[in-house]
Amino acid sequence: MGACKKEDGDGKMNSTLFSPGPIIVGAGPSGLAVAACLQENGVSSVILERTDCIASLWQKRTYDRLKLHLPKQFCQLPLLSFPENFPKYPTKHQFVSYMESYAEHFGMEPRFNQSVSRAEFDSVTGFWRVQTQDFQYLSKWLVVATGENAEPVIPEIQGMDKFQGPVMHTSVYKSGSEFQNQRVLVVGCGNSGMEVSLDLCRHNAIPHMVVRNSVHILPREMFGISTFTIAMTLLKLFPLKLVDKFLLLVANFTLGNTDELNLPRPKTGPLELKNATGKTPVLDAGALSQIKSCKITVMEGVKEITQKGARFMDGQEKEFDSIILATGYRSNVPGWLKVFNLNFYTKDGIPKSPFPDGWKGGNGLYAVGFTRRGLLGISSDAVNISKDVTDQWRIVKGL
Repeated sequence: MGACKKEDGDGKMNSTLFSPGPIIVGAGPSGLAVAACLQENGVSSVILERTDCIASLWQKRTYDRLKLHLPKQFCQLPLLSFPENFPKYPTKHQFVSYMESYAEHFGMEPRFNQSVSRAEFDSVTGFWRVQTQDFQYLSKWLVVATGENAEPVIPEIQGMDKFQGPVMHTSVYKSGSEFQNQRVLVVGCGNSGMEVSLDLCRHNAIPHMVVRNSVHILPREMFGISTFTIAMTLLKLFPLKLVDKFLLLVANFTLGNTDELNLPRPKTGPLELKNATGKTPVLDAGALSQIKSCKITVMEGVKEITQKGARFMDGQEKEFDSIILATGYRSNVPGWLKVFNLNFYTKDGIPKSPFPDGWKGGNGLYAVGFTRRGLLGISSDAVNISKDVTDQWRIVKGL
């Protein structure tokens, strides 16, 4: 990597580093997968990571009992499989160890504590200028690997500032052991909301889970086989809507009618809804049985937070000791990538083109980890990006 220094408008000296290969922003699974595929093709890259570790979302923003929702064969990154002795659904700690082994295997050395404040394309020079607190990096290619889960979403709920107890997002929740014997309001009923509620139950807390919208709940496995495996196999043989009907038929038979538990299903099938909106069905890991036994109480939407609890849309009012926001994450791309004139990203920082075409923008800009298809989508993007960059690299090098 080449380097030079120049003076900025305030008279300070800023170092500029030139990378002959792509600059990759983010050292999570997305960034590491692209770097590995590029390296396999003989293309170097520079990985910039704002924290002090790889896979920081997994290491610092996930709860202790988290496991992969899909079997490991659908979650491994390109060019290196999970260890054979890992279970079908690896734990959070096993996945982190896999990530660390992945980085070590390919000799990756991300530049940690490099927070990108601005990235823009210089049409005069044909290079991307990527600014951190320490350096300006230059490259012909920029790979955005910060993903769709970069920042927690904190909803605006009337009266939240009045609540006298702790309010936290699931990004800082670790274990239900901190909430033993507490009445806890969990806002959100996706996979995180369900699993946090289940974890609270197992630590003798009293969770109340807010369901604001309809939700598809499917068994994690059908006939001893993962539901995802069955769905992917059937989609190769039958139309999507027919597969959806089959999944719902089996789900209703094994789980029962969730409408009776105040968990209404959307009118659109689970796979069709996932493709259209990115909304993932909940794969039940045991929460539904706790709802049936009334150990998890399902509540309607929150109308207002009070000093000691919450008032709900149906008129009920209850007291709580703590509130946990299982309200998801969002992209942070709009805050630092200054290229929205390229018509590549939405205002929310997600590529406009749906999967599988959202990985390539213009002027050497790429995106990985925005497919709303998890680790499987990351692998697909990484392979496509590495091939495209490698083809250009070889032309530049005259190979």
